[in-house]
Amino acid sequence: MNLNIKAKDNNTYDAIVVGSGVSGGWAAKELTEKGLKVLMLERGNQLEHITGYVTATKDNWDFKHRGRHTLEEKASHPFLTRDYPYSEYNESYWFNDLDAKYEEKKRFDWYRPNIVGGKSIMWGRQSYRLSDLDFEANKRDGIAIDWPIRYKDIAPWYDYVETYAGISGEKLGLSQLPDGKFLPAMEFNCVEKEVRKNMEAKFKGRHMTMGRVANLSQAANIHTQHGRATCQYRNLCSRGCPYGAYFSTQASTLPAAVKTGNLTLRPNSIVASVVYDEKKGRASGVKVIDSKTSAETEYFAKIIFLNGSTLGTTQVMLNSTSKRFPNGLGNDSGQLGRNLMDHHFRIGASGEWDGFEDKYFYGRRANGIYVPRYRNVGNDKREYTRGFGYQGGASRQGWQRGVAELGVGADFKDALSKPGKWTFGMTAFGECLPYEDNQVTLNKDKKDKWGLPTVTFNADFKENEKKMRKDMMNDAAEMLEAGGLKNVKTYDNGSWPGMAIHEMGTARMGNDPKTSVLNKFNQVHGCENVFVTDGAAMTSASCVNPSLTYMALTARAADHAVKELNKFNI
Repeated sequence: MNLNIKAKDNNTYDAIVVGSGVSGGWAAKELTEKGLKVLMLERGNQLEHITGYVTATKDNWDFKHRGRHTLEEKASHPFLTRDYPYSEYNESYWFNDLDAKYEEKKRFDWYRPNIVGGKSIMWGRQSYRLSDLDFEANKRDGIAIDWPIRYKDIAPWYDYVETYAGISGEKLGLSQLPDGKFLPAMEFNCVEKEVRKNMEAKFKGRHMTMGRVANLSQAANIHTQHGRATCQYRNLCSRGCPYGAYFSTQASTLPAAVKTGNLTLRPNSIVASVVYDEKKGRASGVKVIDSKTSAETEYFAKIIFLNGSTLGTTQVMLNSTSKRFPNGLGNDSGQLGRNLMDHHFRIGASGEWDGFEDKYFYGRRANGIYVPRYRNVGNDKREYTRGFGYQGGASRQGWQRGVAELGVGADFKDALSKPGKWTFGMTAFGECLPYEDNQVTLNKDKKDKWGLPTVTFNADFKENEKKMRKDMMNDAAEMLEAGGLKNVKTYDNGSWPGMAIHEMGTARMGNDPKTSVLNKFNQVHGCENVFVTDGAAMTSASCVNPSLTYMALTARAADHAVKELNKFNI
């Protein structure tokens, strides 16, 4: 008889990190640098930095279908092909919907990556701090529950992650959008400068700035030591950046964790559940299914960080049932899977600029302008709660302006080889309130390819968001007209939860275990050696892109976790 009596020892680590995206990468970096032996588990395939980005330097004409969805892709990815993030340019980065089709009681667009690095490879990189306008919002408005932290608690961690990640931006001195540790901001083009000047002169309290973005406008030593370089203005970021010019797990946090010698990375590892030790009153490890072979393995650790993205983490927690937690890990409050939020967008305005025919812009700037929230700020009071901000920018029309024109011959082609008119567009991103009945649940009767329960969504945007959208559209037109644009037209292309890929809130932080899933340090109530620091932890959504907050919460929680380990408290 050949007994592997050391199997548990061989599968035991100080910490397990589930997921390798924005927050998972940070958890691995922080924990390994603090001396812990860390196992990072990623359900997706390996994606090597630089060599793995096989489409990064291709031209559009190198793609057979010029980036468009094929009938085959629409059949295999019925959810992902609804919108632009999934395309021929990065098709291999995404999950096959047919392997785990989810159900929609109401439409939800779930963008699931299938690679090491997760969405840190394809994210939009806009990086903003929440303020006390956000952290105090629920308490002030009498909505949901109060955040257990305030801006002062997380501000030093914003400083820390911004310095390391590399955020370019402009300081504004606004209380609703705190300034950070910025690299030089990218430059406005000539039309944006004029629109900013005209718009700010007309509307006091409204500001137009360059987007705060995790692209290196100027690489510092903290970046170059991992091989990162200044942004090349290619605007092909969603294919993976061989220059490491934007923040991603592969370019930044993973090399740092590997450098310590304390990291073990296992791709193709689907975490099915967290194992709860009834006798010790804590989690002992995780159950893992190999995505290629379906073999099952258990791994053990003193602490566990769940960073599988909001919905991936919630799926694991709901599936982690035990005598102590019959309805899912940490679900004493019944709030696990509830309060699902996302930003609503795809609404705004665009217009044309007369003049500057002799001007153009440099490269393909992977960034645009940003107009911070001004509604329900200070003395401004609206019929809806919370607010919105804008992203957008100016550019010159290209050859595609001729698609709808009738023309043939050399003169027509020659005309299209010259830049067209300047245009300027603005898209609003609005806050969604945390509604308890916006929920994700597990369907245990319908299993995925690996025998795990699938997900069911029942969430929508409600009256508050619909009222807000009127201002989101009309204000955009008002500002563009004031800015000097002509032929201004508004649009509302509709927005469904999930489309902004800013899902949040299903395992919210709070002071009271009766109404929340996590405490102020992102520890699961009743199982404090498990930490959740991705979007699931958010108690409200703000209207700004949330990834920077996930980074800061993760670094803060990792620091707390190691201190508690050293005190033998967890």
